Amino acid sequence: MSKDYGDFIISVKRKTGIDLSLYKEAQMKRRLTSLYEKRGFHSFKEFFEAMAKDRNLLNEFLDRMTINVSEFYRNAKRWEVLEKKILPRLLSENKRLKIWSAACSTGEEPYTIAIILSQFVPLSEISILASDIDENAIQKAKMGVYSERSLAEVPSHMKKKYFRKEGDYFVLAEEIKRTVMFRKQNLLADHFDSNFDLIVCRNVLIYFTEEAKDILYHKFNQALKPGGVFFVGSTEQIFTPSIYRFETEDTFFYRKI
Repeated sequence: MSKDYGDFIISVKRKTGIDLSLYKEAQMKRRLTSLYEKRGFHSFKEFFEAMAKDRNLLNEFLDRMTINVSEFYRNAKRWEVLEKKILPRLLSENKRLKIWSAACSTGEEPYTIAIILSQFVPLSEISILASDIDENAIQKAKMGVYSERSLAEVPSHMKKKYFRKEGDYFVLAEEIKRTVMFRKQNLLADHFDSNFDLIVCRNVLIYFTEEAKDILYHKFNQALKPGGVFFVGSTEQIFTPSIYRFETEDTFFYRKI
């Protein structure tokens, strides 16, 4: 690791609490170098000094770091498994589920969970915690305004029921928005709530080092109640789930032992 990037990691941790050393170095460095070059800086040192004085630049750094790529029903077949297999089992054991969408980005994921769950229970009984490290993403999520591309996988009857078109955008119904509570959270540094029935954390863990993933799998397991389910992204299969006291319930779904 270059001294310039090493010093940058230390400075960022001191300022924001985010430990970049727990993210895969090559990917993160490439992404951030392209950002600082685009903004006319020549080193991580220069970039950090400017970021320390400019809140907008700091927000742009957080946006670039957190890759807010999301859409409703992303990898639709997996959501079908959640709807047809996982949720019916969880609801047979407990009618009021405690659910967390971790690293929720701009809200498509927790809102997808709410839309699916609305087929089983009244919306007034749904309460989903959604967290992300990026305050900009959370603000966008709270607005609930999405492009047509984000809705490509939403079943047409749900699109009709819960979205209204305004110009080029789709606005999510208030009754779905009310089911989700957003919170800023750093997965690696912050404490987790406990007794969740379902934790969804998809397409995020791929950016972390093996050491960081190891820490997070243990933390997620501890945050679930026995029999609770951890749902990961389609490139994030856990090959030895038993190490973390999980067993595979379906592909990309892990039940706490």
